[in-house]
Amino acid sequence: VLLAPLSIAYGTGVWLRGRLYDAGLLRTEPLALPALSVGNLTVGGTGKTPVAAWMAARLAAGGARPAIVLRGYGSDEPLVHRELNPGIPVIVSPDRVQGVARAAAMGATVAVLDDAFQHRRARRDVDVVLVNADRWRASRRLLPAGPWREPLGALGRGTLALVTRRAVSRVEAGAVGVELGRVAPHVPVVFGVLALGDLTRVDTGERTPLGALAGARVYVVAGIGDPRALEAQLAAAGASVTMRAFGDHHRFTAADVAAIARDGRASDFVLCTLKDAVKLRALWTRALPPLWYVSQQFGVESGEPALQALLAE
Repeated sequence: VLLAPLSIAYGTGVWLRGRLYDAGLLRTEPLALPALSVGNLTVGGTGKTPVAAWMAARLAAGGARPAIVLRGYGSDEPLVHRELNPGIPVIVSPDRVQGVARAAAMGATVAVLDDAFQHRRARRDVDVVLVNADRWRASRRLLPAGPWREPLGALGRGTLALVTRRAVSRVEAGAVGVELGRVAPHVPVVFGVLALGDLTRVDTGERTPLGALAGARVYVVAGIGDPRALEAQLAAAGASVTMRAFGDHHRFTAADVAAIARDGRASDFVLCTLKDAVKLRALWTRALPPLWYVSQQFGVESGEPALQALLAE
């Protein structure tokens, strides 16, 4: 309630900026390469990074030479992209126009823009807008009173809507798609799932199946946008979960590591996400309990022809 006036002011600014772009009074700039943007309407939790990495990998498999261009707001995102796609260049630039120009100079033939739906100055070819089914019923308030960057109606600017889910059912995700269809009937809706992959030990790269968590006591460290969905995924895998949630993009310190190691020592697994692992790796010594990470594996559940046609084009 206290933040509601600020949300109204923020929403007014978003509306005015959008109208200025729509009217051509704010200029858009062409990019040096064909570009696909992966973005969302809310802050965090939709799976932009794994989806953008998946898109880049599919473009590379189709014979293109993609580069991933992102603002690099969190120090983890470029590192995660390099971990997921070691052969694909990752360019960090607050100015997407300049970032794509750098990608072209490096020999790329297409750019994947991670988190650029609100960056309207860059004139890209495709906007894939992610919607998180797990948090669909949460607050619809705009920043700072809620998690929404833009009202739902902004989906109409998109080329394709991608409903992602982690812990909710396909039926619940389908209901979200129905509502999106009412808001933006001309925007195709595709459904995808973010599922947990195998466990990987941070220091050695040793892998073990996710099934190893069944019946295990797991101490989870998560500096991500939607830690509750991760907790539900791990519980569904049979783990007894103790969650230590940090803010999204948290920069871990030596004091954090000492506290995590102390509190997690009695557990069978000390576990984090890949997003956290790329930052904890340099701080986690061999004297501490083994640290494992789990990453989200993206897969298309329905609507794949529309997505593949878009990538092919």
